[in-house]
Amino acid sequence: MKRILFILFILGPIVIGYSQEKEEIIQQRIEFISEQLEDESIDLTDVIAQLNYYYDHPLNLNSASREDLEAIGLLSEVQISDLLLHIKLFGKFISIYELQSLTYWDMETIYRVLPFVRVDDKLDQVHVSLKEMLKYGKFEAYLRYQRILEHKSGYDAVPDSVLNSSNSYYHGNQDRYYTRFRFSYRTNFSVGLTAEKDPGEEFFKGSQQQGFDFYSGHLFYKGGKYLKAMAIGDFQVQIGQGLNLWTSYSFNKTADATNVKRSAQPLKPYTSVNESRFLRGAAVDLGLGDFSLLLFGSHKSVDASIAATTDSLVSDEFQASSINLSGLHRTNSEIDRKHSLQETIAGANLRYQKSSFNAGVSAVYMGYDKALIRDTLPYNQFDFRGKSTMGLSADYSWTFRNFNFYGEVANSTYSKAFANVHGVLIALDKSVSMSVVYRNYNRAYSTFYNAGFREGSRTQNEKGLYTGLKAHLTRNFSVAAYLDAFAFPWMRYQSDAPSTGHEILIQPTYKPSRNLEIYVRFREQQKAKNSGVTDNTVTEIEDVVQRNYRLNLSYKVSEAFQIKSRIEYVTLNRASSPNEKGMIFTQDLLFKPKSSPLDLTLRYALFDTDSYDTRIYSYENNAQYVFAVPAYYYRGSRAYVLVRYTFLRKCDLWVRYAINIYANRNSTGSGAEEIKGNTRTELTVQLRVAL
Repeated sequence: MKRILFILFILGPIVIGYSQEKEEIIQQRIEFISEQLEDESIDLTDVIAQLNYYYDHPLNLNSASREDLEAIGLLSEVQISDLLLHIKLFGKFISIYELQSLTYWDMETIYRVLPFVRVDDKLDQVHVSLKEMLKYGKFEAYLRYQRILEHKSGYDAVPDSVLNSSNSYYHGNQDRYYTRFRFSYRTNFSVGLTAEKDPGEEFFKGSQQQGFDFYSGHLFYKGGKYLKAMAIGDFQVQIGQGLNLWTSYSFNKTADATNVKRSAQPLKPYTSVNESRFLRGAAVDLGLGDFSLLLFGSHKSVDASIAATTDSLVSDEFQASSINLSGLHRTNSEIDRKHSLQETIAGANLRYQKSSFNAGVSAVYMGYDKALIRDTLPYNQFDFRGKSTMGLSADYSWTFRNFNFYGEVANSTYSKAFANVHGVLIALDKSVSMSVVYRNYNRAYSTFYNAGFREGSRTQNEKGLYTGLKAHLTRNFSVAAYLDAFAFPWMRYQSDAPSTGHEILIQPTYKPSRNLEIYVRFREQQKAKNSGVTDNTVTEIEDVVQRNYRLNLSYKVSEAFQIKSRIEYVTLNRASSPNEKGMIFTQDLLFKPKSSPLDLTLRYALFDTDSYDTRIYSYENNAQYVFAVPAYYYRGSRAYVLVRYTFLRKCDLWVRYAINIYANRNSTGSGAEEIKGNTRTELTVQLRVAL
C-alpha cells in the first residue's frame, strides 16, 4: 500500500496532465507516417480511427488480449508480453500506477498509453446481442467541403468541342465533397458509407450521373471465440509483415527508431477514400482453439489504359498497358480509364497463436480479366505481366524474455521469386531498446498489394540491413537513431545500373518537464540516380546525398495554450549539378481551453528552397480525418488558421483557411494545375454530428 501511495504521489500530477494529450499523441503518429511517405494526398483515417476509439473507450488492461494491445499501435511485442506475463504471475493490476513496476515499460511508454487504457475488475462484454448494439451504438456523420480558391487553367471555360477532345481541361468544378456516415458499437459492429468527389470531377452529371465519383460501404462484425470477425462490402486485410498482402498504410523508417515491426490486424472495415488500397467483397475470420482461419474474396473495378492487343501470343482482343491508382477522373483520358479493368483477389490465412508465439501460412490469388502487358524497359523487365499470379507466404513472431523475433517468407508463383524479411526487437532494459531488420526482395518478386519494410517504393529488387536504437540516458534526455544500409541488385526508375545507398537518422530529445520538449534531428539519405550529364550512349549513375537538419521546440505555456517552433535546413549534393539547399521556419500557436467550445490553431511559416528537389514536408493541423502534409518549396510564406467549434454537445464544426504567398513566382503548378499569380489559398469546412 505504501508503494502504491508513493507511486501515486510521484506520478499523479503527471498522469493528470498527460491523460489529456490524446490529440498530441495522435498527431505525432500521423507526423511519423506522413514524413516517411512524403505525400501530400494521403488518407490515414484507418490508421488513426483506432486511437480515437480507444480514447473514448479506454482498453481495460486486466482483460485485454494480445490482439487488443497490438491494435493500439503504441506498444512493442516485448512490452505486450511483459504486461501479460505480469498479470499471469501476480494477478490483475489494482491501480494504473502499477505500470511502473513492469520490467520493460519506461515512463515515456506509460505517458503515451495512459489516455487510451484503464485498469479495473470489470470484464469487457464479448458476446453482445444485436439489440444491445443498436441501443448503445454510436452514430457519426461527417460532411466536408474543400477548395483551392484561385482559378486553375484546367477549369477554363472552353467550347464543348474542345472540352470533349482535349485532356487539358477538367469536366467538373474545383470543389471537393466528402461525406461519411457510420454506426458502430465499440469494435464489435460497424456499418458505414463513405463518398467523395475530387476536384475536377463531375457531380450528378456527365460521367458522374450517380453523384459522387467514389463510394465505399461496409458491414463489419467482430465476434468472439468461433466467429472472430466478418466483413461484407469494403474491407482491409493485413497478413504477416506485408510481403504477400497488406492493403493499408504501414510504417517504414521513422523517428520512432525501433517501431518497425508490422502488427497485423487480419480483418478491418474500410472507411478511407483511397480508391485503390482496399478489397471489395466478403471475408470471415474463424477461430478454433489456438487456430484462426481468415477466408476472403474480392472483386472490384480498377482504372487502366486499355488498348487492342498487339502481342500475337496473347489471345485476348484487348490488354491493359498500365494501371492508374490516383482515383482521379477529371479529363477525357482519366474518364476513359475509369473501371476498365476487373480485379479479383481471393485467399486464405491460417494462423496459430499460443502465448507469445504465433505463426501463419497464406495463399492469395490475384488476377485481372485482361492481360497486363506493360511496355518493356530495362529497369522493369522483371515486373509482373499477364493475367494472374499467386502469392504464398509464411510468417512468424516469437517473444522470448526481452527478445521478439519475427519475419516472413513469400513467393510469387508468376516469377517463382522469393521475398524475405526477418527482424528482432531487443529490450535491453526499461530505457534502452534495439531493433534489427534484414530484408531481401528478389527483382522479380511481385504481388498486387504489399507493404514490406523497404526503402524503395515497392517490395521488390532490394536488400538491406536496418538497425535502430532508442535510449533514455537520463530522466530528461533520450536519443533515437537508426542506420539503414541497402542495395538495389537491378536497375530502377531513373537509375540505369545496380546501386547501393544508406540512410542515417539521429534525434536527441531533451524534456526537462512535461511542458517543454526540445529535439534536434539529423537525417542523411544517399541513393544513386542517373547522372544529369550524358553523351546519349551510356548513362552513368551518381550518388545523390540529401541532409536534413532540424531543431524543434514545443512548450506548453498552460493547459490551454501551447507554442511549437521549428527550423529545418536541407542540402542536396550531386556531381552533375550545383549543390542545392532549402530552409523552413514554422511557428504554431495552439489555444484549446477546456472550458470553451472554441479551439484555435495558427501557423506562420517562412520557406526558401532552390528547387522542388529540396522541398520540405511539414505536418499541419486540420479537421478530424483530414491529413495535410504539404511540401514547402520555392520562396515565400504560408499561414493557416484552424477553428474548431463544439456546439449542442454532439456537433463539431471545423473551418480552416490557409494561404501560400510566393516571393519569386508569378505562377504555380503546370498544365491544367497552373495558377496565375503568386498566391494559393485553401479552404476546408467540416461538420461532424455524433449521436
